[in-house]
Amino acid sequence: MRTPLIDRRELLKAAGAGFFAALTGRALAETMQADAVFATAYQRRDGSYGAAILSEAGAVLHRIDLPDRGHDVTFDPVSRRSVVFARKPGTFAMVFDHTGGKEPVTIASIGGRHFFGHGVFSRDGRLLYATENDFDNAAGMIGVYDASADFRRLEEFPTHGVGPHELLLLGDGRTLAVANGGIETHPDFGRAKLNLSTMRPSLVFIDRLSGDLIERHELQPELHQLSIRHMAVDRSGAVWFGCQHEGPASERPALVGRARPGESFGLIDMPQDVLGGLRNYVGSVAANTKAGMIAVSSPQGNALVIIETAGGRIVSTSRLTEVCGVAPDGRGFLATTGAGEILGPEGGLIATEEYVWDNHLSRIG
Repeated sequence: MRTPLIDRRELLKAAGAGFFAALTGRALAETMQADAVFATAYQRRDGSYGAAILSEAGAVLHRIDLPDRGHDVTFDPVSRRSVVFARKPGTFAMVFDHTGGKEPVTIASIGGRHFFGHGVFSRDGRLLYATENDFDNAAGMIGVYDASADFRRLEEFPTHGVGPHELLLLGDGRTLAVANGGIETHPDFGRAKLNLSTMRPSLVFIDRLSGDLIERHELQPELHQLSIRHMAVDRSGAVWFGCQHEGPASERPALVGRARPGESFGLIDMPQDVLGGLRNYVGSVAANTKAGMIAVSSPQGNALVIIETAGGRIVSTSRLTEVCGVAPDGRGFLATTGAGEILGPEGGLIATEEYVWDNHLSRIG
């Protein structure tokens, strides 16, 4: 029997009596038996923002308020705390524990920087790495924060590209994979994309201890408007990445690829009907290492595609309005939508009246 990483009793205690009252007997039983919980940012129907911890049954176990829209959540298994990052060009990240026993801690970006919505902890939980924008110099940076000292900012080093988005820590505990989307932005211009004609997206591997560039990979010149954005690592150690095409809508470039440090890098072929259904936009990538599968979502195409990692075979495609957040669960995936729905790994759909789920879903435990 698996042991959950987060103590279930503490989570339920934090949720309070109102939570229990709102659950049916079946939902309560499923929550008590859950071996995993999930974290996501959300917007409530009244327009306020926050981040939530969800059970496998879709119940909200804990939530915190945010001053503005959140994006992704990263988890530290050592301290059992999470950090939710503001959506770009946001200047805050919120650290919180899942029982509500401690007050959240706010990390503010320094002058001349903003967050890009993603971060990752070192394996020992001591350091937090966050993708950031040096917007006056149009340069991607990784900010390094000391998690043992109230997340004091220690240093930064370049991502060797523009517009870094998601970053991952690879299995060696030292190498960071960073998706440089290639898109220049500046907070003076909101979310406007300032360099679409000269984009140079890349996927880079960086030594997190020295900040040195290990490898830099770029797509073919004719694909320079294919922004590399999100990633996941499969059980073989390959990095799968999803792209968003910034060129003409009539074009249909491949959107999913994989890379392996020191070896291969490139896009995979997909059937044209599946590729067309993604509408040139991959919003999230997740790996189920147990099942040997990758999931890619497209809120633009209302599509969720499951891919076999061994040979790149399409396992399944699903249609779901504004689906984006996705995380491994059992032998499949849990997915969330911008319409407030949650799709379970067996295909059951849970509708929530109060919440609209944001772009990403992270498995905790």
